Amino acid sequence: MNPPRKPPPKARSKPSAAPLTHFDAAGQAHMVDVGAKAETTRVARAQGHIRMAPATFALIESGSAKKGDVLGIARIAAIQASKRTSDLVPLCHPLALTRVAAGFTLDAGRHRVTLEVTAETVGRTGVEMEALTAVSVGLLTIYDMCKAADRGMIIEDIRLLEKAGGKSGHWLADCK
Repeated sequence: MNPPRKPPPKARSKPSAAPLTHFDAAGQAHMVDVGAKAETTRVARAQGHIRMAPATFALIESGSAKKGDVLGIARIAAIQASKRTSDLVPLCHPLALTRVAAGFTLDAGRHRVTLEVTAETVGRTGVEMEALTAVSVGLLTIYDMCKAADRGMIIEDIRLLEKAGGKSGHWLADCK
């Protein structure tokens, strides 16, 4: 005997508190018009981690990886990626970044490298996507440079930590 079928989920009658801005009234994707927004200083911080085998971590920590300075190359990749975000994420506005900083923390106990990126601009739209893209590509670069030693590395927990500027003001992640 077949179990009883569940009724279809009920449609929401109320729109969400924060409507999706990249869709018009007809549901078509579009680039958000930021022309009327005020130019303000915008800052975003994002981070992510890559876990690896102890031997791979030791290669990075000692600077003896076959392909060279893993963290130095990953830093440059992160900065470069932040500047190319609008080429990678279809509806992002191209931004004139005023600063991008990428810093690494090595956690020997967890065999993990953490990358934190801060992106800044003075403009009409935020830099969250630039910071997140930078973290993603920086961590992917570590993977690329070390994959011959360890294909089991895990990139995880890429997220926005903080954003400031613009009409919505300051936002800080709940860091549980």
